[in-house]
Amino acid sequence: MADEKVPHDRRRVLIVDDDHEIVESVRFALEANGFDVLIARDGNQGLSMAEREDPDLVILDMMMPKRSGFLVLEKLRRSRPVPLHVIMITANEGSRHKAYAEMLGVDDYIRKPFAMDRLMESVKRLLN
Repeated sequence: MADEKVPHDRRRVLIVDDDHEIVESVRFALEANGFDVLIARDGNQGLSMAEREDPDLVILDMMMPKRSGFLVLEKLRRSRPVPLHVIMITANEGSRHKAYAEMLGVDDYIRKPFAMDRLMESVKRLLN
């Protein structure tokens, strides 16, 4: 494709996670459901991609190298006039973390391991 100005009909989802297996399985499920997927492997990369690429939704891991999901979320909430949809995924069991994520305005909070159907249901609800 020589022309890079592709019509923006497809919703774009940014996955920010350092776990290769989770990234690949989520990417596969999203693409199978017709979404374009962007991938960042750590919090800093996720933040810069979110600012540069302006995705419709971010699937954000809580525990990552360089910058945690919380720090990414705090910065996204401060820097954007229109909040991005964010689904936080985490292996953390603590209810304090969930309460803090909700205070920061996450749209959904999903604990690992999760059923892919549960994640896709949330993605579709937020983007349709």
